[in-house]
Amino acid sequence: CVALAIAAALFDRKVAWWSVGGFFAAAVVNVATLWPFIAIAPNQIALDENEGADCFTALSLNVYMDNRDYARTAQLIDREDPDILLLLEPDQAWADALEPQLARYETRVDEPLDNTYGLIFATRLPVDRAAISSEAGVLTPTLYASMRGKRGTPFDFVGLHPRPPGPNQDTEERDNAILRTDDATSKLSKDVVLMGDFNDVPWSHTMTALRERGEFQDPRVGRGTMPTFPADWAWLGWPLDHILVRNGVAVRDFTVLENVGADHLPLRAQLCLVSEEER
Repeated sequence: CVALAIAAALFDRKVAWWSVGGFFAAAVVNVATLWPFIAIAPNQIALDENEGADCFTALSLNVYMDNRDYARTAQLIDREDPDILLLLEPDQAWADALEPQLARYETRVDEPLDNTYGLIFATRLPVDRAAISSEAGVLTPTLYASMRGKRGTPFDFVGLHPRPPGPNQDTEERDNAILRTDDATSKLSKDVVLMGDFNDVPWSHTMTALRERGEFQDPRVGRGTMPTFPADWAWLGWPLDHILVRNGVAVRDFTVLENVGADHLPLRAQLCLVSEEER
C-alpha cells in the first residue's frame, strides 16, 4: 500500500503526500498487530522438555457437518490416538460413523446436532465432572470438564465453537461467547486448557482481550500464524482453531495436521501439567 501511494504521488501531483503518510501509518499498525504471530517474533511459550511432567495429547477438529468422508477422520483418530478428543459440528451420522473410535474412550459427552453446532468430547483421562453449557447462546454450546492428568494432577478443559459472523450475523454474538467463556474460566482452577474452533483470529481485539483477561498463553506467538481454514487453501487462510493454556499447563508440541476432508485442519497438541515445584 505504501509503495502504491508513493508511486501515485510521484506520477500524479494531485495526489497529496499526506496520503502516503496515512498509508504508512496504517501499515505500521497492521505490522504491530500481526507481529506476535510472525515466526521471527519472540515465543510466548517455550516448548516443555521436562520428562517428568504429567503429559497428555489433545486433538481438535471441526469435522464440517456436510462432509461425509468419515474414513479419513476415523483414520486420523486411529493414528493420533489422542488422550482428549474434541469434535465440532458432528451430527448423528458422524457420531454413528466414528463409534468404533469413540467407544475406546472411558468418558464421553455426545451432543450431535444437525445445525452445525454439535459437539463430541471424549477422553481416557480421569474426569470429575463434564457437561455442555449453552449459556453463551443456544447455538454455541461450550464443554466444561474438570479433569486430572495421568498422574492425578487436576486441571480444567474448555471446548467451544462460537457462531461465525455472517451476512445476517455480525461478530457481536461470537465475541460475547468467547468473552463469556473467559468469565467462566475465572471461576475454574488455575490450570486451564481452552480449545476449539473460535471462528476468530488470534490478533483480533476479542482474542487479545481473552488472553489478557484470562492470563492465557498462545503457542502460536513467535511461531507464525499456522492457518487452519479453509483446509484446501490453508496457506492463504486464517488461524481460526486454537489451543490456549494457563498457569501450570505447558506445551510440548503444537501442530496443525493434514487435511482430512473437512473445511478446517485438525489441531494437535501435547500438553504437560507442571507442578509448582517444577515451574
